[in-house]
Amino acid sequence: PTRCEGTPMTVLELQRALQQRGFAPGPLDGIFGRLTRAAVLAFQAREGLAGTGLAVAATLARLSATSELPAEPVWLAEARRWMGLSEIVGPRSNATILRWGQAIAKWYRDDDTPWCGAFVHAQIAATLPDEPLPANALWARGWTQFGVGLATPALGAILVFSRGTGGHVGFYVGEDAKRLRVLGGNQSNAVTETWIAKGRLLAARWPKTAPAPARGRVASAATGRLSLNEA
Repeated sequence: PTRCEGTPMTVLELQRALQQRGFAPGPLDGIFGRLTRAAVLAFQAREGLAGTGLAVAATLARLSATSELPAEPVWLAEARRWMGLSEIVGPRSNATILRWGQAIAKWYRDDDTPWCGAFVHAQIAATLPDEPLPANALWARGWTQFGVGLATPALGAILVFSRGTGGHVGFYVGEDAKRLRVLGGNQSNAVTETWIAKGRLLAARWPKTAPAPARGRVASAATGRLSLNEA
């Protein structure tokens, strides 16, 4: 269809609105395909709307209401597309995770190898082609030298955490008094959002080639337990 059913908005206008807010609807072609539906779902998830994937009246109204809000950074919108992707139990491995790992190191052969850094690398590489990336992006603590430092987290910031003698890396999406809400890979063996204690934070970084953060700290009332060991 070329028009959102029951509304005056065309699909092309919907795609442009989603893109302006940091979501990735695919080509601006006026066709409501899988990428556009995924972008609608991601927007609905962020706004707490029913996840229909359809451009229903409530979704279009919220798109209009958020027109003055800073859009999510494009790499965070891309990361949201992969929510729910998980490792495969047993000897097989998820082909997407393998592709992410092998883009960094040819020796990467199974999704049991930690891949939080590969997930972050894939999203930055896909959306910021001129951004310098860590030499060993599989090493989570290596991201402490990525981009430029932030005194306080901002939506989409790359957060690096201690994890025993190793580390963990993901994207900032919110916080409460004692915890940071992180969208990342290799969290319960999948791409998820989880809570991580603020005391574990080593660094908050921002891409050099991206505009400065449009908004700072984000309060989150999301539910869920504190993550103690991302894997």
